[in-house]
Amino acid sequence: MAADRDDRDTLEALNRGYLLAAEKSDVAWYAEHLAEDYRATNPDGSFVDKAGFLARIGRPHTLRDFRAPEVSIQRVGDVALIHASFEDTRPDGGHGRGRYTDIWQRRNGRWLCVSAHFTRC
Repeated sequence: MAADRDDRDTLEALNRGYLLAAEKSDVAWYAEHLAEDYRATNPDGSFVDKAGFLARIGRPHTLRDFRAPEVSIQRVGDVALIHASFEDTRPDGGHGRGRYTDIWQRRNGRWLCVSAHFTRC
């Protein structure tokens, strides 16, 4: 169906935007695309709400070249689960990697990220 394809294209673009915004510390992108009740689990096991996530993402960092070589998008009604692997480059030229799961929900016709879980490998 065309609507399903449009949603998939939108979710793929949002996933790319999420990574690019992380690399660029783009607080405005996240402020627009995270739900007000957003919660995330950090690699250390701690939880963070939207305000805490925005504060953390706005701090300068030295990682670059964020990419997601493996992405799976699963739709369940107005909810989408994005499971992916990620890679980045550290300042010393070494590479980091991990996995993430983002949960998106369509609210009032817009996809908003409501939850995320990040793990470094």
